[in-house]
Amino acid sequence: MVRVLRDRDAGLCLSGVVVSGFGTSALWLASGVWVKDLTGSDGLAALCVLALWLPALGGPLLGTLADRVRRKPLLIGLNLLLAALLLTLVAVDAPGDLWLLYAVLFVYGAAGVVHDAAESALVATAVDRSLLGDFNGLRMTANEGMKLLAPTAGAGLYAAYGGASVALLDAATFVLATGLYAALRVREEKPAPPTGSRRERTAEGARHLWAHPVLRPLVLAGGATMLCAGLNGAMLYAVVDDLGRSPAYAGVLYAAQGAGSIAVGLLSGTALRRLGERRFAAFGIALLALAVALRAVPSDPSALVGSAAIGAGLPAVLIATLTSVQRETPDALLGRVTATANTLVYTPNVVGLAAGAALVELVSHRLVLVALGVVLLVTAALLVQNPARAERTVSRSPSDANPA
Repeated sequence: MVRVLRDRDAGLCLSGVVVSGFGTSALWLASGVWVKDLTGSDGLAALCVLALWLPALGGPLLGTLADRVRRKPLLIGLNLLLAALLLTLVAVDAPGDLWLLYAVLFVYGAAGVVHDAAESALVATAVDRSLLGDFNGLRMTANEGMKLLAPTAGAGLYAAYGGASVALLDAATFVLATGLYAALRVREEKPAPPTGSRRERTAEGARHLWAHPVLRPLVLAGGATMLCAGLNGAMLYAVVDDLGRSPAYAGVLYAAQGAGSIAVGLLSGTALRRLGERRFAAFGIALLALAVALRAVPSDPSALVGSAAIGAGLPAVLIATLTSVQRETPDALLGRVTATANTLVYTPNVVGLAAGAALVELVSHRLVLVALGVVLLVTAALLVQNPARAERTVSRSPSDANPA
């Protein structure tokens, strides 16, 4: 951690993540509350999350933009664009204006896909390769810390001054992030002119992931884990009811989960060096499996310990996958591969939430949680199986390991 923070460019990148993440987390909560207050509709409020998530399905296509130009100027331009776009939300003060809010959130989500891909590629250039695991762990810690602080700050600001004030706060964070990215001392080569059709260029990221013996199992395990995490998340209020607590107790469990994520983020760099990406991810998934099953026990200590363990186990596969993508992918493909990997890993979480919302009404949540624990244990066992063979394949012949 000290080495990362002492590295000027790594510190600037991390600061940019923290600043923009604070504004995003604040707006994520406030937008739904804003729509709920204007319309009284839970369905319309839920559309805010859909508008933000829907562009992630176009990750492979949007990621190509991060490989067409230099990443630093692209990030600066995206931050300024989003800051300007958020300023238009001051005009939203009636139900008839909600089309503007949804449109801004959709563009916000699409720009976020490109932003994440470009940022990952820039970090791989700006940060020493030996520090990538530490950086990604600290990034996870920072993001989870923002999730604990920013929604509360956004809700308070909304209650005092309305939704426009939260939009202005988010715009200010993007302006500040622009300054941080502009201060980076990174020398980037101009990307080579594109070859092949747009469809072929878009598919290159998926081909690289599928052909690579290290990345493919990590991405598949990440997607399976996030699907189970979505199903588990949908059981939260059933768990709270089983404890005899009010729905507000979910906030306590979220806080315990966030604390677990902050802890594992601080330790991930060392763990990655000692265990390697696959074993680190597998141990994290196994911990998640035990923690999810533990939630089936109706007691406060079990729920709190389980939530903290979920927070510690779930990020492991995400950190390991991102770090491996940065290390194992050529710079010319890194934007597309990152965006494609993010789509494959994170989209199942939304599917899991939707399926879990229906399943919790039909089946006992305890049975679902135990079944999820079993599935996650199998996922961990499959991931840790024969990691040495994949590493030998990569070291023996890059062309064999990556025919794309």
